[in-house]
Amino acid sequence: MDCVILVDNSNIFIEGQKASAVRRGQTPTEFGKRPADPSWRIDFAKLLTFLADGRNIHAAFLVGSRPPPKDDVWEMAKNGGFDVITHDRDSQNKEKAVDTELVAQGTLAVATGPEKGVLVIASGDRDFIPLVNIAHKRGWIVEMAAFSSSFTASGEMATAVDRTRPLDGSLDLIGHNAFKWP
Repeated sequence: MDCVILVDNSNIFIEGQKASAVRRGQTPTEFGKRPADPSWRIDFAKLLTFLADGRNIHAAFLVGSRPPPKDDVWEMAKNGGFDVITHDRDSQNKEKAVDTELVAQGTLAVATGPEKGVLVIASGDRDFIPLVNIAHKRGWIVEMAAFSSSFTASGEMATAVDRTRPLDGSLDLIGHNAFKWP
C-alpha cells in the first residue's frame, strides 16, 4: 500500500530536541519548561524511511518556516527525499501557514493520489483533524507520528487517527546528535 508523508519540521525538530534532553537526564530549569538538547538533529533520509515503515512512498512533504539565508537544512531535507515547502515568518517572527500548507498538500495527495493508501502525519497538532476526516472518507488509513509531548493520548488528534506512533523511543532512528552536549 502506498503512503503519503507529511512532516511539520518545527514540531519534529523542537520536540525531538526536548526528548533528547530528557533521554540525557536533563531536568527542567523552570517549572513547566522542558530543556532542549541543542545537539540533536533530524536525519531526513532516516526520518523518511522510518515514517514509510516499508511502504512505497507516493509523496513526502516537509514544511517549515524560512530560516536564515545560509541555513542548509532545506537542502538536506530535499536530499533526504522530501518535497520541501517553506513560508516566511510573520512580523513577530512566529511561524505562519505551515499547518495550513500541510493540510492543503495532504488533501491534494489524498484526493488525486492512489485510491487508498496510508497517510502519515508527523505532528501531534489537532489542526490536521479536517485532513484526517477527508482521508477516512476516501478509505485511507491515517497514522500520527509524534513525540508524546506534542499530543495527548486521549486527545482529539490521537483518537481521530487509526494508529499513533510515538517517536520518543526512536530518536536514533530518525536523527543524531551533531556534537557533545552537555
